[in-house]
Amino acid sequence: MNYLEIDKNHTWHPYNSLPSKTKILGVKKTKKCKIYLESGEKLIDGMSSWWSAIHGYNNKFLNKSLKKQLKIMPHIMFGGLTHKPASILSKKLVDLTGLNSVFLCDSGSVSVEVALKTAILYQKAKGKDKYKFLALKNAYHGDTLGAMSVCDKENSMHSLYGTYLSQNIFTQAPSLGFDSDCSKELKELEEILKKHHNEIAGFIIEPVVQGAGGMRIYNPKYLETAKKLCEKYDILFIFDEIATGFGHTGKMFAYEYTNIKPDILTIGKGLTGGYMTMAAMLTTKDISDTISNSQIGVLMHGPTFMANPLACSVANASIDLLLNSPWQKRVLKIEKIFEEELEKIKDSKIVKNVRNIGVIGIIELKDDKYASKLQDFCVENGVWLRPFGKLFYSIVAYTISQKELLKITKTMIDAIKYIENHDEKF
Repeated sequence: MNYLEIDKNHTWHPYNSLPSKTKILGVKKTKKCKIYLESGEKLIDGMSSWWSAIHGYNNKFLNKSLKKQLKIMPHIMFGGLTHKPASILSKKLVDLTGLNSVFLCDSGSVSVEVALKTAILYQKAKGKDKYKFLALKNAYHGDTLGAMSVCDKENSMHSLYGTYLSQNIFTQAPSLGFDSDCSKELKELEEILKKHHNEIAGFIIEPVVQGAGGMRIYNPKYLETAKKLCEKYDILFIFDEIATGFGHTGKMFAYEYTNIKPDILTIGKGLTGGYMTMAAMLTTKDISDTISNSQIGVLMHGPTFMANPLACSVANASIDLLLNSPWQKRVLKIEKIFEEELEKIKDSKIVKNVRNIGVIGIIELKDDKYASKLQDFCVENGVWLRPFGKLFYSIVAYTISQKELLKITKTMIDAIKYIENHDEKF
C-alpha cells in the first residue's frame, strides 16, 4: 500500500488545500532531533513539531511512561471518575503555577475555549452579563470558533469567517522589543477598558511573546500595568501560554518575567513533550469557588478524552524530565547561539528584523513571497523549517546539540543569501 498516494488523494493537511499545493514529505521515523524521511534523507528538526517536542523525539523515559500506563488503563471517561495520573498531574501544575484549579482538556484551542467560558461564568456568577473579550492586535489563540474570535482578524486567516465569529474588542499590541516603551499602548488600553469594562469579561493575551500572529517579543512591564488596569475595572486577566510555557522563553512560564500572575492560564504544546495531544486551563480558587458556589454551580464543558490517562502519564514524565534536567542552562545556550548567529544576516536587503528569546529565533522578512522557496532550500540542505508568511523562524528542542543548532542557523542564513541572489525570479 502506497500511503503517500492515499495521503495525496484523501488527507487534508493543516492550512492547506486538497490535494496539497505544496510538497508533503513522508516521514519514516523520528529520533532525538532528527526526522527521517521515506526518501532516505534526514532532516534536523528546527520546529520541534510545532514547538511541542521539547525533549526531542523517542525519549526513553517518556516511552517507558506510556508503555507502563498502557498496560494499566489507556483511557477512561473523566465524568464521575478519576485516576492517579490525572491527580498527580493536577498537583504538579498547581505546584508549578500557584494556581489552584485545573481543567484538563485535549488541545490548546480547547483550553482557550474553556478559559473564555470560565471568564463568562465567573462574571455571571457575580451577577454581571459580560460576554465580550479584549485581545491584542497580532494575537493568535487557536483555530476553534471562540479562540478565533480573539485572534486578530486583520492579520490572520480567520478574517475569512467574518461576522460568524463573536465580535470582540482589540487593542494595539505592545511595541516590539523586550525593553520597548509601551506607554502609548497602555494609554490606549486604559481608554478601551474605561469605555467597555461593563461588557468585557476578560483580557486574553500571549505574555511576552506573541506567537503565530507575528512572533513579536515585547516588554513584560506591559503586563504588570495591564494587570492593575484589569483589577481596577474588574476584568479577568487571561494568559495564553500554550506556546511559551514549559521553558520556551527561558522561564518555565513567560509570566515569570513579571511580578504578577494571571487569573486564568492556558497551557499545552510542551505539556506532554510532544507525545500526545493535551492541554489545560488553570485558574484561582476564588474564581472556581465563585462559579461553583453560585446558582450556575458547574463548568459546562466535558471533552470525551479529557484527562486521558496516557496523556496524563506522559505529561507527568515530561515535567519530571524537564525539572530534573539543566533545561535553563540549555535554553540560555541556545538563546546565545541564535542571537550571535542570526545577527549576521540582519543587514540583508530582504530582512526587516532579527530577534530571539529562549529557544525561539526569528528572521522577519520584508515580504511574504519567499516562504515556500525558503522551506525548499532548507529541506534540500538537511533542515526542517516551515516559514509562515514573513516569518522565517526556528523553535528547537532543548536537547538539540550545538552542531545541530549551528547547522540550522547556517542554513537559515544561507537560505536568505540564496533568495537575495535570485530575488528577481520570485
